[in-house]
Amino acid sequence: MTSTADGAAQLLAISDLHIAYPENRALVEDMRPGTDDDWLLVAGDVAETVVDIRWALKTLAGRFRKVVWVPGNHELWTHPSDAVTLRGVERYEYLVEMCRELGVTTPEDPYPVWEGPGGPVAVAPLFLLYDYSFLPAGCTTKEQGLEYAQGTGIVCSDEFLLHPDPYPSREAWCRARVAATERRLAELPGDLPVIPVNHYPLHRHPMDVLWHPEFAMWCGTDLTADWHRRFRVHTMVYGHLHIPRTTVHEGVRFEEVSVGYPREWSKRSRPPGRLRRILPGEGEQR
Repeated sequence: MTSTADGAAQLLAISDLHIAYPENRALVEDMRPGTDDDWLLVAGDVAETVVDIRWALKTLAGRFRKVVWVPGNHELWTHPSDAVTLRGVERYEYLVEMCRELGVTTPEDPYPVWEGPGGPVAVAPLFLLYDYSFLPAGCTTKEQGLEYAQGTGIVCSDEFLLHPDPYPSREAWCRARVAATERRLAELPGDLPVIPVNHYPLHRHPMDVLWHPEFAMWCGTDLTADWHRRFRVHTMVYGHLHIPRTTVHEGVRFEEVSVGYPREWSKRSRPPGRLRRILPGEGEQR
């Protein structure tokens, strides 16, 4: 467990817990804060079924001072194994109400302000989806991109399980979410730094290391490409790629904080399920 040398409160992050795997569920069972005042940011893909999502968030909310959750694509799936058969917006709203019952902050709630070491900073949980604008090289339309991806054998399960109802498409839902979120971020005080938490990165640069570049189509939107500059972003927290790492783009820190699947994390030298410390950073302890 990450902790500060002086026992100061920490802003921690994790994503892509995928607790349908027993090994990953065991990681959540062992997750503990380093102090009584630690916050935990959960950047999506907790699980596919409501019962598993509830178990994980309830477990974590009982241990951390505050838990902030954003949906990944897996939470939004209408999965055959889930007793909850809601689709699209109705499913998302159901999960939001469940989180409120558990005391977990969602993208529909006021943005909390971290006042601990490195603060004050607004923590902005986002739900933005993707719009297929991260196209493969040589493709200019979604249709071309999907045809190319299918030719390589790469098709995201979202195409079959993530329904946009009542929107006509996932990209239409994405555009609506981006517009609404942009307005909320613009209302924040101009002198207050922001830590956006989204399942997908706000910028395309993290896709540069994908083994299958065509998968980028299901990983974000060009509509947010300048948000890290426009909204005084301190650190951008995301997951989805299952490639945990830190990058710096135009002076802004991007943190991919995913656990991923056992077949992925079992190959890494670092122990799995390690919570990433977002604050305090270097020079921000007090």
